[in-house]
Amino acid sequence: MSGFLDEMARSSAERVAEALRHESAAALEGRARLAPAAPPLRLSAAFDVIAELKLRSPAAGILGNQQQDWLGRVAAYARAGAAAVSVLTEPTRFDGSLEHLRGAAEVLMPLRVPAMRKDFLVDPYQILEARAAGAGGVLIILRMLPRNRIAELLDVASAHRLFVLLEAFDAADLESARELLSARPRSEVVLVGINSRDLRTLEVAPERFAELAPRLPRGWPAVAESGVATPADARIMMRLGYRVALIGTALMARDDPSELLAEIFNATRTAHS
Repeated sequence: MSGFLDEMARSSAERVAEALRHESAAALEGRARLAPAAPPLRLSAAFDVIAELKLRSPAAGILGNQQQDWLGRVAAYARAGAAAVSVLTEPTRFDGSLEHLRGAAEVLMPLRVPAMRKDFLVDPYQILEARAAGAGGVLIILRMLPRNRIAELLDVASAHRLFVLLEAFDAADLESARELLSARPRSEVVLVGINSRDLRTLEVAPERFAELAPRLPRGWPAVAESGVATPADARIMMRLGYRVALIGTALMARDDPSELLAEIFNATRTAHS
């Protein structure tokens, strides 16, 4: 792992240990099972966006207006056609929290759009936290954990009907994804994402999307993460075979994010028709 991922993994494990002091895994699982069912992830036949609520980025610093109505932004994403809303819950480098996830899930429920927990998950406990907070999906970073632990996280997510975005950075990650998914039932909702950000420099390397596209596991929706900021970017991703883009920084920079989403859908869905 990179130094950044090492730091995030340690911090994440510390958060789990602290949470366990207040609530056992058994008690949390009980709450998770009682939580209202989240809206399912529905992808179109063309191109979709997972829009992200991200208040701060280690690469770009504070994003957007800190006095903003972030719940209104989440609702705007959904009304503009986002397939899901990714919510950062990592507190030390991204200013996120489970409260953000819980609030987003409540706003999104009547709009029939799922919230996805984006964090540096290292323990099944955190999947249960996501479900108890109302999430319909979680992100799992392939290179952070041994394969048997990732399989365990996938099992817990499946048991609680959460969709999963498996995040890869290179060919080795994609090979791990292929081997893991070969043992999973096709009924599970799993997406495979390529993150074009170099975790050592935190710079974006968009050429990675084209380089790695042929190695994506077939039959599982592919997601382009980081570096998609314009309708032209989205059209390139669609031509490379990606069905979804996860977009955070570019949307957070907009006072009205629905405008950018409309531009992206107009560009990609017109091209698809």
